[in-house]
Amino acid sequence: MNTRYVGALDRATSGSVVIEGRDLGTLDSAALAALRRRHVGVVFQDFNLIGSLTAAENVGLPLELDGASPSAARDVASKALDEMGIGELADRFPDDMSGGQRQRVAIARAVVGDRRLILADEPTGALDSVTGEGILELLRRRCDAGVAGLLVTHEARHAAWADRVVYLRDGFIVDSSGGPVAATANSADSVSASATGAALVGEPRT
Repeated sequence: MNTRYVGALDRATSGSVVIEGRDLGTLDSAALAALRRRHVGVVFQDFNLIGSLTAAENVGLPLELDGASPSAARDVASKALDEMGIGELADRFPDDMSGGQRQRVAIARAVVGDRRLILADEPTGALDSVTGEGILELLRRRCDAGVAGLLVTHEARHAAWADRVVYLRDGFIVDSSGGPVAATANSADSVSASATGAALVGEPRT
C-alpha cells in the first residue's frame, strides 16, 4: 500500500481512508493540508529536507506553519533533535550532514508536535543497525503512548515491534497477523489510523 494515500498526499481511487474520524475523500485541499500538518508525520525515504533551512528549522517548520512562534518552534524542535541523539546538529544544514543524520532529522520532523499518526517509509534505510534499532524503539514508545504508526519495510525483522504485520507481494496482501488491514497498491478498501503500530512488509530486496 502506498503511504501517500494514508498521508493524504494522494486520493484513493476506491474505498476510504479515515483519520481522526474523518474520511479523507470528503475533505477539500485546505482541510487535507491542515490535517497533514497537525496530525500526520511522514518519514520520507529520500528525507525531503529543505536545504536552505537548518536541522532545527526543518523540524520546527510544521509548527510555524500551524501558528507557533519561531522561538516556540525552535524549543520543541530542539527537544525532538535531542530525542534523536543529534541535538548538536540543530544549526547545521542538510548538505553538511551524513545520510544517517539527515534521516534522524527527518524522523524528528515527523514526530514533533501532537501528531496522531506517523508514516515511516523505510525509516532505518540510511542508518547503521544500532541506530536503526534505537529509532524503531523510539517509534514503539510513541505507539505505546497512543500514537498510530505505520512502517513500510523490506526487512521482516523490523516488523517485530508492530501490533499488526501485513506482508505484500506485487502490491497485494499475501499474509497478515494481529488483525485485519485491507489494502492494495492502487486503492484502499478500508484503512483506519486506529492501530497502535502496524508494519507493511514488502518482498526482501535482492
